[in-house]
Amino acid sequence: MTTKFLFRILGLALFCAVAVGGGLGVATAQSVAVMVNGEPITNFDIEQRSKLDRLSRASRTRQQVLDELIDEKVKIREGKKYGVSPSDSDIESSFSTMSSRMRMSPDQMTKMLSAQGIRPETLKSKIKAEMVWASLVRGRFKDSLLVGEKDIQAQLGAKGGDEPATTESFEYQLRPVVLIVSRGSDASALEARRKEAESLRSRVQSCADADRIFKALPNTAIRSTVVKTSADLPQALREILDKTPVGQMTAPEATKQGIEMVALCSRKPTTADTPKKREIREKLFAEKFQAKSKEYLREVRNAAMIEVR
Repeated sequence: MTTKFLFRILGLALFCAVAVGGGLGVATAQSVAVMVNGEPITNFDIEQRSKLDRLSRASRTRQQVLDELIDEKVKIREGKKYGVSPSDSDIESSFSTMSSRMRMSPDQMTKMLSAQGIRPETLKSKIKAEMVWASLVRGRFKDSLLVGEKDIQAQLGAKGGDEPATTESFEYQLRPVVLIVSRGSDASALEARRKEAESLRSRVQSCADADRIFKALPNTAIRSTVVKTSADLPQALREILDKTPVGQMTAPEATKQGIEMVALCSRKPTTADTPKKREIREKLFAEKFQAKSKEYLREVRNAAMIEVR
C-alpha cells in the first residue's frame, strides 16, 4: 500500500482528504491564523492539510490550503442553520468504509495517517464537512438538480445513441451460488469443487432446480433472488448474462469464498436506464451539482465573518 494510493482513494471517496485538527503541535503551531464566524483556524490546522498534500504529492500554496479550511468552516455553520449534522456513528461508518476500500481496518487507517504525522480527527472533520454539504445542496436544490429525459436523449443523439446496445436494457433476476472452499485449502481442493460445480451446473434448467440441488448440498450456499438492471452491472457481467439461457447457470469462477456461479432466473426488457443513459444521467447530475455547490458556497462564504490574524 503506497502513500500515493492511500490519498488517491481518500480523494475518490470525499473529493479530497482532510479537515481541521489541532492539539499535537508546539505552541507556535497552535497560533490562530484566521477566525471564521468566531471559530479559529490555527497554523497547526494548515500544517495538517499541507501534510496530506505532500502525501498525495500535490503542490498547493498556503493560501489555497487555508481557503479549503475556511470553506469547511462555513459549510459546517450553514449545516447547523438548517439542522444538518451527521452523527458520530455516521462519521465513523464513513471512516470505516474508506478504510475497507483500502483493505484496512479503521485502526490500521489511523496508524497509517499517524505514521505520516496526520491526526485521524482531521480526516473525520473533513468527512463531516462533505457529508453536511452534500446533504445541504441535494436537499435545498433538489428540483434544479433533476436531469430530464430530454437532456439525456439530446446527449444520446449527439453520441449516436440509436444503436441497440445503447438503447436496450434488461432486468435480471439472479440466484448466486457458492461452493465453499476453506481458506488455506490447496489448489487440488479448489479444482475438485470447480469440477463438482460444472457437473451440478449441467443439471440446472431452472431456478427451482438450482434451489433444490444446492440447498441439499453440504458446504454450499444459494442466496436469495437478486434483481439488477443492465445499468447496475459491469459490461463484462452483462455480456455473460446475455449469453446465458434463462434457467441455466454461468460458468464457475474461483473467488475468495470458493467456487461461485449465478443462476439466471429471468431476463426481460425494462424501461429503466441503460448503462449509457445511466452514465449520461450521472455525468449531467454531477455537473449540475458542482455548479450549484460553487454558487452556494460563494454565497455563504461572502456572508461569513472572516478575520485574518
